[in-house]
Amino acid sequence: MKYMVFGAFVAIVGSLGAALVFMMRGQSSEGDSSKSRRMAWALAARVGFSVLLFLAILLSYHMGWIQPTGLPAR
Repeated sequence: MKYMVFGAFVAIVGSLGAALVFMMRGQSSEGDSSKSRRMAWALAARVGFSVLLFLAILLSYHMGWIQPTGLPAR
């Protein structure tokens, strides 16, 4: 489970970095929107990875694969 969470975080940060690169390069001409489409796809992928990670954590908790560790209840 730790490896899956780590991999998801790497994918999230990687797609965010890719979107940053596409944004910083800018568009070469007025009619060329392929870079902005790639930036939008990278940001959409980041959102998708985040939702997938959240659902995986919820499923893992429901199945009993992970246990909450926090402050003990009084």
